[in-house]
This record gives sequence, C-alpha cells and structure tokens, in this order.
Amino acid sequence: MSYKVIVWGTGFVGKMVIRELAKHPHFELAGVIVNAPEKDGVDAGEIAGIGPIGLKATRDAEAALAVGADAMAYFGPTAAFAAQNIENMSMAMRAGMDVVSTSMTPFVYPKACPPQMIAEIEKTCQETGKSCFTTGIDPGFANDLLPMTLMGLCGRVDRVRIQEILDYSTYAGDYAGPMGLGEPMDFEAMLENPNVLIFSWGHTVPMIADAIGVELEKIDTVWEKWAATERIEFPLGSVEKGSCAAIRFEIRGWVDGEPRIIVEHCNRLTSAAAPDWPRPKMMEDDAYRVIVEGSPNIEQETAFRGAYDGDPNSGGCLSNGMRAVNAIPAVCAARPGLLSALDIPLIPGMGAMHPDKASS
Repeated sequence: MSYKVIVWGTGFVGKMVIRELAKHPHFELAGVIVNAPEKDGVDAGEIAGIGPIGLKATRDAEAALAVGADAMAYFGPTAAFAAQNIENMSMAMRAGMDVVSTSMTPFVYPKACPPQMIAEIEKTCQETGKSCFTTGIDPGFANDLLPMTLMGLCGRVDRVRIQEILDYSTYAGDYAGPMGLGEPMDFEAMLENPNVLIFSWGHTVPMIADAIGVELEKIDTVWEKWAATERIEFPLGSVEKGSCAAIRFEIRGWVDGEPRIIVEHCNRLTSAAAPDWPRPKMMEDDAYRVIVEGSPNIEQETAFRGAYDGDPNSGGCLSNGMRAVNAIPAVCAARPGLLSALDIPLIPGMGAMHPDKASS
C-alpha cells in the first residue's frame, strides 16, 4: 500500500525529506506547504535541490490540504510557536489526515504536557478520529526508542545516561537564541531557564520513568558554557574570543535520592571547542550515546552522516524527519489521539530498501 503524504515546512529537515519521498515506493508526495513568499509556486524538487518533480509548493495551506492525503508530515517552527503549530496540525486532521511531526517537542510524551496545552488538539483528534505523533532525534528516538530498547536487555538498571555530542557548525537552523552558541557569555539563552529546558527537551525523562515503572521525585537541570579562547571560524560563521562556543546541559530525573535518568547534551561550534568535555569513544567527533549502568552494563554509540555530504547534522536531521514519515502507517492504524513512542510498534522503514537513488 502506498501512502499519500503532504509535507508542511521546507526548512533543513523538510527539504531532505522531500528528496527521499520523491522516489520512495511506499509514499507518494501529494503536496508541499511553504511559508516563505519566494518558495510559493516553486517546484518542490527545486526547493529540495533535486530538480523538478512536477509538484509546486504553495503557501495556501487550505488549498493544499483539500487535495487529500493519508497523512501530513509537519516540519514547522519550534514549540516557541505552540499555538501556530497546534492550529496547523489540527487543520490537517480536520481535512482528514493523520499527522506526524517533529516540531512540537513537548508532544513526544503528551502525558507530561500541561492539560490545558493538549486539550484542544486532543479534542480535535477525538472529533476527527485521527492521530498525531510527534518524534524527532532528540527529543525523540535517540532518547526514547534507543535507551528503552537497551534497558529491555537488562536484569537491573541502576542508571541510564543519554548523550548528544554534536558539532553545530554545519547546522543552518537557529541555535543562538535557544542555546546561546555564538553569543556573549552573559547572554541568557532561552533554554538556560530550567522550566523551559525541561518543557522543551525533557519529556522523554518521565516517559522512560513510566515505561520502566519508577516514580520520579523531581526533575532538575545543569547548564554550563564554554568561552572561546580565540576567534573560531566555521562554515556558517564565527565565534569571537570570549563568546560562547559550547554548551553542556543535563536534564536529570531523580529516583531514590539520586539522578538516575539523565539526558545530556554537549554541543559545540567546531570540534576544537570545549576540549575537556565529553566526546564519543567509538565514533569520530559526533554521536549519540546511551550508557546503561546495571546488569549488564551497556554502552551504545550511534553516528548519523549525510549520504551526499557526510555531515552529521544533515544525517541526523534526515533521520529525524524519516522517523516521523516511516511511522505514518502505524499512526494511521492507531487509536485516535496524541501518541508517543510507547503507543506505536517497531518502525522498520517499510519500502526503504528500493533501487532508486535520489540525485544529490
């Protein structure tokens, strides 16, 4: 069975997903919705960098959704634009589509969201009989699917630590405002606020706790910055000496008086920054690592690299988007409502082993 998919959003993730869907035997690209005026009416393949595919992108969301599809893959703005995202996803469900998304990171575990935040979209799900699944890489499969799978191999789990160790210097998205990378050291980034950090990127902590049957006493955070010791140049910009060139944070779930479920980020602008902070042990420079202390002890490192450029950010962001797209058959078959990784089966990537290769 082929699933018709409308892609909403052609930023860093959306463009790469379009490139994959253009020749995918299991999914049919039925429409593309854009925000920027200069993309309106442009062939979606041109936006994705693969040449014309005969499908024009549009800013007219209602017209695009009226075409009809099985699902919408939503790659809109971050959770800072929650009301806009919720309305857009609800619009798709009212048009008869299930929704997969990477934008509303708190929705990776809807149970952890404030009830007033999810009430309206949950109501839309029930009224339309549709489902909405939010995922990603982190928050997402790197700190829900991967660690919970490994924890399922243990007789005892004392502690789990999930790390993103990543150089952001080739990432074209916004990291200055949310994380303060490239900003003066006294700049207070949005995610430095513990409540914002936990709300935006920490909901996999209570998901894991619920999945393994432990009660969290509290969730707290740790935030560190590293100042550049000299001017740092990188492909998309530079960091002045004395400005923030790396951040490290932890979101910690406490059980029995100690932090035992920990999500840690160590994010740099070039690999030269913060030389003493965590680095991969088995991979080169950039990786996602899961460390399970227990019986047995388990350590896993996963590296993502773009197929056309070898870049960790393009590889990771494509994985982010395709985790959502590949979940579409399961989401379409699921009960109506907001879903988490605990509500869907294993997603193996149906149809992904096909002979066509999209051009670079």
